[in-house]
Amino acid sequence: MSQGVRGVVFDLDGLLVESEEYWEQARREFVSRYGGTWGDDAQQAVMGANTRQWSRYIREAFDIPLTEEEIAAAVIARMQELYHDHLPLLPGAIPAVRALADRYPLAVASSSPPVLIRFVLAEMGVAECFQSVTSSDEVAHGKPAPDVYHLACERLGVAPEQAVAFEDSTAGIAAALAAGLRVIAVPNRSYPPDPDVLRRADLTLPSLEEFDPAVLEQW
Repeated sequence: MSQGVRGVVFDLDGLLVESEEYWEQARREFVSRYGGTWGDDAQQAVMGANTRQWSRYIREAFDIPLTEEEIAAAVIARMQELYHDHLPLLPGAIPAVRALADRYPLAVASSSPPVLIRFVLAEMGVAECFQSVTSSDEVAHGKPAPDVYHLACERLGVAPEQAVAFEDSTAGIAAALAAGLRVIAVPNRSYPPDPDVLRRADLTLPSLEEFDPAVLEQW
């Protein structure tokens, strides 16, 4: 293991699986039941938010006559159905995880609830590659706040400056940078990150297929 990099933290949605479109579909379907229309502004408003934050947003923005817990449960259940029907793996995701698992302790730092994170990792066949799983639901503030990355590094037993994050979104890149990690950005094509935030990443790749683990050895 290199002296510089002691751990690696992966985002999930939009990085390992192309799930942002699933989240949008699940929320759009839910809101439409109550006469609402889920648009681009709503999708951007909840990017990076944890479950408490996005369920509160839905209840308040669309005047849903349910508790935040009931809203979250309905949307998460729909996500599990979508994942069960088809897991939208992104190119290079599994090889990148397996290559790095041979060299470093790995963690996940995701805005998804823990049940969905573990479900996806199991379906990918890489659950055993990760030392820890951290959800924004476990911290006070979701991305772009650094909370989830601080907790992920703590669980790995590494200082943030000794860790590298893989991220795809504006909120995710900003969160990892704010926590003090180096960042490898793999921009989401459907929901591209803000160019000013993307420029702050240490490395930008068009796809995980282009990732060479030797880069981290050089760091």
